[in-house]
Amino acid sequence: MYFVKGVIAGTVAGLAMMTAVANAGTFPDFGYKPPAPYTGPYFHLSQNYPAVLPKGPLPAFFKLLPAKFSNDFEQWRPYAEAVKKYCLEGNVDTDWDVQRNKVRRWYHIPWQHYGPSGREGIHGLTKEAPIQSQQLAATQTATGTTYAVGIYNDIGGYTIGQVWKNPQDPDPSVTSKPNSFHDGTVVCKPLFADIDLKQVPFLVNPVLWQAYVTDTFSSANRQIKNVALIQMDFAVRDSRVPGTGWIFGTFQYNGTVTGKSGWGNLVPVGVMWGNDPKNNKDDYTNKQPTVTKINPAIMESAINAKPELPPTHLGWNGRLNGPVDNPVSACLSCHMTAESPQLSPMNPTFLSPARIPPVGSDRWMRWFQNIEAGVPLDAGALSTDYSLQLAQGIANFYDWKCNEGGVFIDGGGNACVKASRLHLKLMKSATPPPEVFKVERDPAINELH
Repeated sequence: MYFVKGVIAGTVAGLAMMTAVANAGTFPDFGYKPPAPYTGPYFHLSQNYPAVLPKGPLPAFFKLLPAKFSNDFEQWRPYAEAVKKYCLEGNVDTDWDVQRNKVRRWYHIPWQHYGPSGREGIHGLTKEAPIQSQQLAATQTATGTTYAVGIYNDIGGYTIGQVWKNPQDPDPSVTSKPNSFHDGTVVCKPLFADIDLKQVPFLVNPVLWQAYVTDTFSSANRQIKNVALIQMDFAVRDSRVPGTGWIFGTFQYNGTVTGKSGWGNLVPVGVMWGNDPKNNKDDYTNKQPTVTKINPAIMESAINAKPELPPTHLGWNGRLNGPVDNPVSACLSCHMTAESPQLSPMNPTFLSPARIPPVGSDRWMRWFQNIEAGVPLDAGALSTDYSLQLAQGIANFYDWKCNEGGVFIDGGGNACVKASRLHLKLMKSATPPPEVFKVERDPAINELH
């Protein structure tokens, strides 16, 4: 990997990580510092995680959960809009400097600074995925790149702090059965596109952020650019939800809604609470959308049918996914793979070509089952409970520490040896060691040059 023009927080940052508890200042803020002449504010990781589980009331929108789940989005609209308000309150006014939010506390997951997709230093954005030609609109011939930053509320922040209580030995058992994130955990993630805005009609009147990002998805050269708000995702931990214990939702930007720039232009795409494991058809997959194809046979996603939603591709066979997401996946599908170590890729198409299963086959449907909160996809792993950021952070930490010569002090215990126990156990049982996958939304991110 080559990090041109960027500054990676490496050994020096590692030296700052020798404290015994995960408190403010323990983890690096970002991996890529914007160079002069930039003189604006820098991103700061919100990492003063609650030491005890917050005991206050659950978010008010919990009362808006429909009594009966339906694929009619209008039954879900009040809930989705209330979650959006919850995510935006106090964050828009502070330009998402969440530590200055006067409404509620929000936290980031550590170890997102590391590697070619690591956090940039202006807004803390990480590189997510490429944008393919005509993925967003028929008029969009250029390709682009997606960036994002995720935040967790105080209930989720408590769990993050417990996983990283020892910064030298993260503990994913905190989120693995019989444990999980606690009810009331809320995750919000705005996503931004580096794309030719003139080619994407719904990105008129954009919300723009400055960010220190790469020239293209496949490049490692960075420069300060404007990127445009295109999507916002949310996830809510709620044990009332059958099958998964989670509700995921997403919004798409449409600058024609208000006729001016603003976060109010985020319109709902939909919500989902399950992967429709019995639906193995491929009739509605829509990789280059000119219309939004809503599949009435998908029962565990509810898609917005109103014209406020621009044509969008959704996920595999009409399951929920956002405009910059993988059209042959779904929100819950990729997030249910979150585990440590990552023994399965996020999507079956990320396997080597000879191993990609036929679409809709039993092996393909392994990625579209319903898994309860805290249950890993693979028996040999520990679940990070639908949190890909948590899984990626742990993987990044061990890559730095065990493979890249990171500073190593942990009070006598060898965390790298602990991380390898799974492999040793399998070898002793005459079972070949498992393949461990990168936690990534596109395998090409490891081919930067």
